[in-house]
Amino acid sequence: MKPLVSILIPAYNAGPWIADTIKSALAQTWPRKEIIVVDDGSTDNTLSVARQFSSEGVTVVTQENQGAAAARNHAFSLAQGDYIQWLDADDLLSPDKIARQMEAAEKCGDKRALFSSGWGYFIFRPRKAKFVPTLLWENLTPLEWLLRKWENNLHMQTATWLVSRELTEAAGPWDARLLGDDDGEYFFRVIKTSNGIRFVPDAKVFYRISGFSRLSYIGRSDEKMDAQFLGMKMQIGYLRSMADDGRVRAACMTYLQAWLMLFYPGRMDIVEQAQKLAVDLGGQLPPPKLSWKYDWIQRTLGWAAARKAQINYNEWKASTLRSWDKVMFYLEKRADN
Repeated sequence: MKPLVSILIPAYNAGPWIADTIKSALAQTWPRKEIIVVDDGSTDNTLSVARQFSSEGVTVVTQENQGAAAARNHAFSLAQGDYIQWLDADDLLSPDKIARQMEAAEKCGDKRALFSSGWGYFIFRPRKAKFVPTLLWENLTPLEWLLRKWENNLHMQTATWLVSRELTEAAGPWDARLLGDDDGEYFFRVIKTSNGIRFVPDAKVFYRISGFSRLSYIGRSDEKMDAQFLGMKMQIGYLRSMADDGRVRAACMTYLQAWLMLFYPGRMDIVEQAQKLAVDLGGQLPPPKLSWKYDWIQRTLGWAAARKAQINYNEWKASTLRSWDKVMFYLEKRADN
């Protein structure tokens, strides 16, 4: 009998997207699968839409709002699968994503091997997804994968991974204290615990950019900034427990520098902690630099005003792009009908 794969979907206010996400899970060509949706106290129609799919192969439960990590832990507590496929409630899987990774898993035969795939981002139309290979789209050792991620400021989308139950249990649960980048900290532990990453090039994930309400958006929330820095310190500790040579320390410095702008200058307490951590790593963190486009604002009104202008512009630009793509999505949908 083929191994059972559990597709676990945490959902919070995902009403516009949850149906398509569940459909992409149901469309998986892998013959043995179960789908578990945990509604994390949504205030929109997420739960009612998800319940329309309730069946022998789809379980839908709800809980009081506790955050994505708690919802994922709840989903895993209900799962019976030999392998785990994490899937956010607004993302999509290609129909053969799991099948191709399971073929690789069966050939490998190592329950501590971790399987990844390519991913592309889109806003409303999956066929417009942009797949841009990075240095992580290869077979790599855990340490090499993690170093490349930080050295090059790269990202691997949550749904790309297929994880055995053995590896999932060995890595431990999601950390419910982390309100942003909880997937970064969680998969750091999964990767660290694994026997290596096997990249499956023909498997694909479609990553929806759905706006500033998503969990991963930190914005100006002090609570999320505190949680972000906690997760960063934890991950630096994990990496240094694997090795603590010059390359590791340099990667940690690059990681700290890449995130410093998030805290500067509004949270100078965190900036000071980051600077002390940099000294322990044998380096120093210079103040973050803004784009040249905001230089005149910085010179006349100060760094904080220039940073605020950059954030406002980025939010406006993203909102405009989403609005335009939404118009095109509905025009194409009407044309299809």
